[in-house]
Amino acid sequence: MLLTDALIMWAHLIAASIWVGGSIFIGIVLAPLLKTISDSVEGRLSIMIRVGRRFNMIGVPSLIVLILTGIYNSVGIIEKPSMIFGTNYGIVLFVKIILVIVLIVIFAIHVRLIRTEVEKKIESQSLSGEHLQKLRSKIIMLGRLTVIVSVVILLMASLLHSGV
Repeated sequence: MLLTDALIMWAHLIAASIWVGGSIFIGIVLAPLLKTISDSVEGRLSIMIRVGRRFNMIGVPSLIVLILTGIYNSVGIIEKPSMIFGTNYGIVLFVKIILVIVLIVIFAIHVRLIRTEVEKKIESQSLSGEHLQKLRSKIIMLGRLTVIVSVVILLMASLLHSGV
């Protein structure tokens, strides 16, 4: 059982590294760098969408692993609902669960916003400048929220691990 628990925690940490590390890289490294790669908003958005789709090939499975291993790691607390609000650990776990739900909603909105037909309109430059700018702003805001919520979830995880 100890080896199983260790392997599950290892998978959880690897998945968190991929999800959070990838999100931070895209938001903090790639996004600002795009201004030096392309002068057009369409070009930058097109590159960002392609990178995002590529990242999602490993990011989404990592998020699923995070959720499944997180459930496994917290099943003892979840089985006893009185412990959720009766202990500091339970309260932090509850906050973490809420943040994970918020993250999933933000991510779903983000993915829905940049569906394939929108990407084709961007590449064909058939969106008005105003619409393109609104889309860009929404994508940036959702990306930043994804990073912020992901980092706060990591904070909650470290609080849980420290036994708060």
